[in-house]
Amino acid sequence: MAMGDVRTGDPVTIVRGEEELFRRVGHLFMSATDVACVANDLALWVAERRAAELEEAALQRAGAARVRKIYRSGLLLDAVSAQELARRRDRHGAQVRITTDELSETIVVDRKVAILAGERHEGPRSYSVITQPETVQGVVSLFDTVWRSAVDLDVYDAQVAEIRRLAPAVLDLLGQGAKDEAAARKLGLSVRTYRRRVGELMAALGAESRFQAGVRARELGLV
Repeated sequence: MAMGDVRTGDPVTIVRGEEELFRRVGHLFMSATDVACVANDLALWVAERRAAELEEAALQRAGAARVRKIYRSGLLLDAVSAQELARRRDRHGAQVRITTDELSETIVVDRKVAILAGERHEGPRSYSVITQPETVQGVVSLFDTVWRSAVDLDVYDAQVAEIRRLAPAVLDLLGQGAKDEAAARKLGLSVRTYRRRVGELMAALGAESRFQAGVRARELGLV
């Protein structure tokens, strides 16, 4: 496959590293009219090393494309990340929604090319570039389903404002293994309110246990 080309004759192409991915598909974003994206953080992995170039192209074409992005809810537990996400949304004219569902990081361009990110490990990350119509349509259908159930950024941001303020202290107490009664007392909350806040924090992190909440928080750099 030549540099910058994605041919329909190659239904699935595996590439390694952001630079190689950008060479393969970067040109698609310059003329795209429909972009759907699922991301766990603010780093646009498809262009981590070429962000300035893509941002300039996006600004020049602001309003020319429909851009929909779904982010994991844990991202909004960090005030700086929440503000930056809103700024980027407004700057690029994107639609942004938030979900608590655990999804693979994905980008779909013009409903014709799907890019699925592999797990993060040491060394270059792998990406699957898919052009097979039936498979791409399946990815699009999944995205559309999650999009319909996801919550608008501003609405979710307001919902988590209180737990975001308490998150650092709650995570610290959970990490210490503090009993609920002692933790609630330290935060000036009733035990019932403290447990409710812990539940809200777990939901925002997409965690099913307190231990998992701690793991997710570390992954997001919250602790």
